Amino acid sequence: MTIDTDLAARVRRLEDRALISERVITYAVSVDRRDWALFEDCFTEQVRVDFGGTTAHLGRGELVAFVRAALDGFTVTQHLSPNHVIEFDDDDEDRAVCHSYMYAQHRLDGSENGEFYLLRGSYTSFMRRTADGGWRIEEMIQHRSWEEGNTGAVDEARARVLDSA
Repeated sequence: MTIDTDLAARVRRLEDRALISERVITYAVSVDRRDWALFEDCFTEQVRVDFGGTTAHLGRGELVAFVRAALDGFTVTQHLSPNHVIEFDDDDEDRAVCHSYMYAQHRLDGSENGEFYLLRGSYTSFMRRTADGGWRIEEMIQHRSWEEGNTGAVDEARARVLDSA
């Protein structure tokens, strides 16, 4: 391997790290903005998700509907995604895993059970480089560490969306 080839591979790896990290951050930002097109673009056409016990294989449009039904009921949310550790698959240059922390704050104005809900934990995001060259989340596992406040807020927010339909 020449120095130029090695340098090109190293630069590509650095670029891939940045793109993977950006995609995982975009996931968090898009739900807070309620930008469902941007959220959908974070995933492969078919995706496996595990949100702390709720596991499903979905088309990405179905995933948008599932997440939207819960989050649109909140007054406001803030999802932070720090501490990205990215591991590349040595056997497949188009696959990687991003481990990241999760800090998810939710406000549900008017809730008799409490207006604030905080969830902390981490995500394991299995990433795949797609045909268009973009990194997308193929599988996402949420690892819940602890919750504070109104732990029934997600169900209550989902009910609000259903009631308004």
